[in-house]
Amino acid sequence: MIAELRLRRFKRFDSLDLELAPLTVLTGLNSAGKSTTLQALLLLRAGLRCSGQAVGLNSDHGLALGEPLDVLHRGSANESIELSVRSRDRDEWTGVSLGIPSDPRALYLAQLESSAREHCPLAIAADEPRFTYLCAERHGPRDTQSAESSDASHLGVGIYGQRSAQVLSLKERDEVSQGRWAPAAEVDRIAALRFLGRQTERWLARILGLDVVMRIEARWLDGTSVTTLRFQPANAPAEWTRPQNVGFGVSYTLPIIVAALQMPAGGLLIIENPEAHLHPAGQSAIGAFLAQVAGDGVQVIIETHSDHVINGIRRAVAEKAVTLPPEDVAVLFFCAGPDARPTVQRIALRETGELSTWPQGFFDQMEHDLGAIARARRGARKR
Repeated sequence: MIAELRLRRFKRFDSLDLELAPLTVLTGLNSAGKSTTLQALLLLRAGLRCSGQAVGLNSDHGLALGEPLDVLHRGSANESIELSVRSRDRDEWTGVSLGIPSDPRALYLAQLESSAREHCPLAIAADEPRFTYLCAERHGPRDTQSAESSDASHLGVGIYGQRSAQVLSLKERDEVSQGRWAPAAEVDRIAALRFLGRQTERWLARILGLDVVMRIEARWLDGTSVTTLRFQPANAPAEWTRPQNVGFGVSYTLPIIVAALQMPAGGLLIIENPEAHLHPAGQSAIGAFLAQVAGDGVQVIIETHSDHVINGIRRAVAEKAVTLPPEDVAVLFFCAGPDARPTVQRIALRETGELSTWPQGFFDQMEHDLGAIARARRGARKR
């Protein structure tokens, strides 16, 4: 697992050192550096996996960074970018040094130094599904999804969740680690529930707040590169329903569940906005789900603007519903310092679910709005 991330001269940050945890939550103000942090991880991954001297800034690694001068910290006299991570297990650093090419309009960075991918013990340099990044713009409801020609052992859901149906169709009967099983009555713990397909159905129902399990049919159409998904309530056998008729919440949540359940221990799961298109109760439930996944040996990094996701994590830890100790949770709050420079404040989680501090601007808008409403109501009464 990654214990620390180091950035030098990358975008908003001239210098930044972040301690990461088995479950790390990036939150805070807009344009304060959360996305920059994730982009640094993805660019580092691209550099570690690059066999040549050019590291693309706009690639299938999930990067869309533009030109070299778009990513070099403004005002920097040194025209190199250094990105590195420290391993929690071996206490050693792995990183890349990237320079500005002679043509500043190029769409790549020049690789100056790089740790060899084969010598990197961390999941950040590994293939899917040991490493999975799910971006904020995941695919919404689709009648069909594409299929990829790759070894099933290296098949993941993809950056946009576009291969969720293919993964389910091929790996439906793969066993899920018991530490990630959805809560269920003991009588329901029959052998079939240990499989990826069944656990995906149960978690989807739990996160969506459904009274019954929603059956999922994932098919790879013979002789094509096309896959399909269909859904059906377990207590109402009828024709299978297309994704367009069950809502965006299902399509946005499904790849998160599939990726988290199939990932081996020691893997790295990065998710932007896991709360997208979910009701507040679902946002809390997906926070608890990701805490359970992290407690089962997967490193999880999420970027969120949802206090419900964070509260779901806090509640799961406080109620001991997960095997994740509070010290294995880090909330990193990105904000602007007194000199307008970006700063990051680490907020610790206590055993009771309380947070170590509650800085200004950290999910306090409800208090401001309710206070303003109360003052307006008092003013109306006086009139």
